[in-house]
Amino acid sequence: MKLRVLPLAFVAVLAWSCKEKTAEEVKPESIKELFAEDFLIGTAVNNGQINGDASQASLIAKEFNVLTAENVMKSSLIHPEEDTYNFEMPDKLFALAEKNGQKVHGHTLVWHSQLSPFIAAIEDSASMAEALKAHIEAVAGRYKGKVYSWDVVNEAVEGDGSLRQSVFLKTMGEGYLPWAFKMAAEVEPDADLYYNDYSMTGKAKRDGVIKMVKKIQESGAKIDGIGMQGHWHMDFPTIQEIEESILAYSALGLKVAITELDIDVLPNPQGVSGAEISQSAELKAELDPYTDGLPADVSAALAKRYADIFALFYKHRDKIDRVTFWGVNDGDSWKNGFPVQGRTNYPLLFDRNNQRKEAYDAIMKVKDK
Repeated sequence: MKLRVLPLAFVAVLAWSCKEKTAEEVKPESIKELFAEDFLIGTAVNNGQINGDASQASLIAKEFNVLTAENVMKSSLIHPEEDTYNFEMPDKLFALAEKNGQKVHGHTLVWHSQLSPFIAAIEDSASMAEALKAHIEAVAGRYKGKVYSWDVVNEAVEGDGSLRQSVFLKTMGEGYLPWAFKMAAEVEPDADLYYNDYSMTGKAKRDGVIKMVKKIQESGAKIDGIGMQGHWHMDFPTIQEIEESILAYSALGLKVAITELDIDVLPNPQGVSGAEISQSAELKAELDPYTDGLPADVSAALAKRYADIFALFYKHRDKIDRVTFWGVNDGDSWKNGFPVQGRTNYPLLFDRNNQRKEAYDAIMKVKDK
């Protein structure tokens, strides 16, 4: 049989075509795939999403590899009374994550806000320790071996670097901090244990957090990471401030997670700072300028802001373990109600119809530069 010799030009075209097809086949199709070798990509989920909201189920499964309960694992909801635990929704969260092959980050064990009323009313050290021990044993114990990481203590430091005058500090003193981490480690030794807070890029607060964490480390307690809440704005904090903070927290020998990430595109009311949920401001037209949609120039600016931030994350991928968005689409975001109720905000990567925004596409190009 005589072999047919193909023209060299045809062979070259065929080889080029195969090469192009191969490149196309390996092109990441989601943010979690893009950063698969760098850090986890997570999102906070609400009750509807945990229950399998059909409009978002495939999106959540495709884009994220770690889930955080936006509310249902906070103590006032999961443990409203001393002898009452509500595990139905958290159990569903873990079932959803298992179905999707996702991890779960636990949020949160010790927090002064959204606190179980019976715990908030405690006035002495022994009773507080007993109540927190029971809470941690019940909640962390139920999900032992299933949680990737926990926010053990949340928002314990003020903007000036001092410890928050919470009910925990007032009853147990600052010793409650290492105590909480030791207790969490006893119950769940395999999960990473985090301290999580907002406004973590301000120097005074950063110095206060570092001082606190060093004391926790010196106590011998297990602490694995720092969660920097990313409730940021279009022009602050600066990229330099974010970078300095990542480096400072990493220098403690800890992992860094970017948590609760969203970029507020609306004007910030005077006198409001950080993410302290007790703050509020009056709804005024000038504070809600985009009720009919986000203008093209603002959309482009938001895309650049996200691209710059993720370029920084990628630069420090050896220090960052997880990046979690606080919500799936703009309509889900708590920023529509904080610090001004009833506004129309656009802080996330998907619009109210679950469509990818310009900011999403900008992040997907970060590694091309």
